[in-house]
Amino acid sequence: MEFLHLPLELLTQILSHFVKVQHLAHACRVNKTFYEFGIPRLYERASIYSWHKHAKMKVVCLFNTLAHYPRLAKYVLRLEIRDFPKVSTSLGGGDLEELVLAGLKNCVNLRTCTWTRDGALNSAVLRVLQASDTLDELEINGHSDGHYDASILEGFVHLRRMSLIMPSADVVGRLSTWVARTGPQLQSLTLICKTSPLVTDSVLLALAPNLVHLEQFSLTGCLRVTHHGISAILSHNAAGLRALALEGLAPKFEIASLAAHCASTPSVLARLHSFTLSVHTPAWLMHGLTLLAHAPLLEIIQLYAADPLFLHPTAAAETDGFWRALVDAHGPRLTRVSVHRMAISLRAVEDVCVRCPALRQLFVVVDPMALDALAACLARAHVLAAVHINFPTTTTVVSSTSASDRDPDVYTRLDVEVPVILKAPDALAIVRRCPPTIALFGCNARVWQVERKVRRTDTGELVVERSLGKYESPDVPEQFLVVRT
Repeated sequence: MEFLHLPLELLTQILSHFVKVQHLAHACRVNKTFYEFGIPRLYERASIYSWHKHAKMKVVCLFNTLAHYPRLAKYVLRLEIRDFPKVSTSLGGGDLEELVLAGLKNCVNLRTCTWTRDGALNSAVLRVLQASDTLDELEINGHSDGHYDASILEGFVHLRRMSLIMPSADVVGRLSTWVARTGPQLQSLTLICKTSPLVTDSVLLALAPNLVHLEQFSLTGCLRVTHHGISAILSHNAAGLRALALEGLAPKFEIASLAAHCASTPSVLARLHSFTLSVHTPAWLMHGLTLLAHAPLLEIIQLYAADPLFLHPTAAAETDGFWRALVDAHGPRLTRVSVHRMAISLRAVEDVCVRCPALRQLFVVVDPMALDALAACLARAHVLAAVHINFPTTTTVVSSTSASDRDPDVYTRLDVEVPVILKAPDALAIVRRCPPTIALFGCNARVWQVERKVRRTDTGELVVERSLGKYESPDVPEQFLVVRT
């Protein structure tokens, strides 16, 4: 049977495995049939990130296409604008705005919009987005002062997911009315601040009665929030949250009081699957453990330290009891364990790998001198698919002195900042000791895809060999979304 004799419906499945935009674009050029099946997938997601080469010019090109080719714009389901030219070098500001508005109007099937660049959002753009009948996810920069009329936000009444970054006073002041108008369909609310005093318990208390069907709640950098505000959100929720993230809270936040509230009303965490917490002291970990005692469905735990002292090797030993108790309570269900900016002992890593049979993702901080021991731990995991390791900023270096030259048992230990880079061959050596399910491996700012090749040995036996390839997915690797700095 020739390729052309295959049923056309299989082409959709084949193209679903093309993750790079360039590969999809090439596929669309094969023939008319490939074009008809490939173009919808090529345009269903349009993303501009600040680290893209010539990102601002790509914004211009993108909206030029969307404005002048409605047949292509109708395929856009997800639009991510994370960079934007405040003054275009090729178009006047007015012309660019006209392109943007025309392009957005042509995105008649848009479901998700992300527009995060400070100062890039204006009232006209918001009004066009608000007119969409299909948009149900909105992530925007909340700094409205001098950029857009915050009252327009109250007109987004069909949202399922809402995320606000650095909201200004006017936006925060209208949040309660906005959430009330959004109604019971709102399932996810994220508020990301940077030590902002604007989001307080009073704000959360006003929001809570209208968040009865919320499934995901995330707070970052809201220093004025206490356990009273969080408890109100939990208590008013009808079925219970599935995901809770509390990041960048004030050191004086009474995590023990929040744990006590959850203990007094166990039902508030009965559906919790994912929990993210930034901790200030080892005591926070133990109170978090008390809190999670009432989360019988927990699958994802993500922790990172607000205090860099947590990276000291002695801190790892202090947390062994926490990890042992966590695995005792939740080990059979845990699918992801993420530990950032916080030391974890190899003993604890091994315990997680051995006693968490469903573990698929593991992100940890390790000493670069302990990679061989880490690989031995990873080898004991069951279905591990993604591993990401980070090295501490401060690395202990063993240096020789005149004394140590005479006596090899005498060394000088220096805690200094040393950039350590894991080379691909060393990374591959670790990957080859991981379970056969491994698909992604990363270290610090680099991520590799694990590829497999089948070759025949001299004896005629077929063997599968692993190798490392470039990360091709358009999504930001999950490990980079855990910690907000």
